[in-house]
Amino acid sequence: MAQDKAPAMCEKAACPNIGECWNKHHAAMMILGSVCTRACAFCNVATGTPDKLDPHEPENLARAIKKLNLKYVVITSVDRDDLLDGGVSQFVKCIEEIRKITPETTIEILTPDFLNKKGAFEAIAVASPDVYNHNIETVPRLYAKIRPRARYFHSLYLLKMVKQTNPKLFTKSGLMVGLGETKEEVLQVMDDLRNAEVDFITIGQYLQPTPKHAKVDRYITPEEFEHYNILLILKDF
Repeated sequence: MAQDKAPAMCEKAACPNIGECWNKHHAAMMILGSVCTRACAFCNVATGTPDKLDPHEPENLARAIKKLNLKYVVITSVDRDDLLDGGVSQFVKCIEEIRKITPETTIEILTPDFLNKKGAFEAIAVASPDVYNHNIETVPRLYAKIRPRARYFHSLYLLKMVKQTNPKLFTKSGLMVGLGETKEEVLQVMDDLRNAEVDFITIGQYLQPTPKHAKVDRYITPEEFEHYNILLILKDF
């Protein structure tokens, strides 16, 4: 990370909602480099040999947030399966530096699954961001196609354990639709996340970032989204 400059995940992932969020002084910053060790079928972030960790990244990130006057920031990262702790220590340092330099900023942490990294997500929960987000992404049946190196029930376990580790934390997860899932499968994911004590769920239309990524199966209608919204309210999200 360059001095006083943080790479925005919004740009790296070619997010179509970038203008709406940035206009509200919200942004997602990506740490741990710009190259991922995984190759999920929906994600536009580059896959390959990861960058070396920048020891000054936490401080530079906090300075960038202050300079941009961000009211709300999401700190996310590439998957770093090559690191012993998956990059957890860098997440913790970033939280600490943001609290020190710009304590008024609300911090949401959006983490990978830290598969096979013992104690990883619990350590971030103890560092007490305002929100701990880990996206479930899709329904279990589509994991082999969409998230081939991830495990659905591990992600549920992560969210459950974060809440148990720090009950004061808000937990959050996101689900993409339009990948070929059924309505019944979406409802099951809602129930699974409710059982994992997740506080907030976001449901959004999957958009294909490039022709090489997973194709859009269909576009969900506004009426269907409204139906999902009603169900989330009924399920106490």
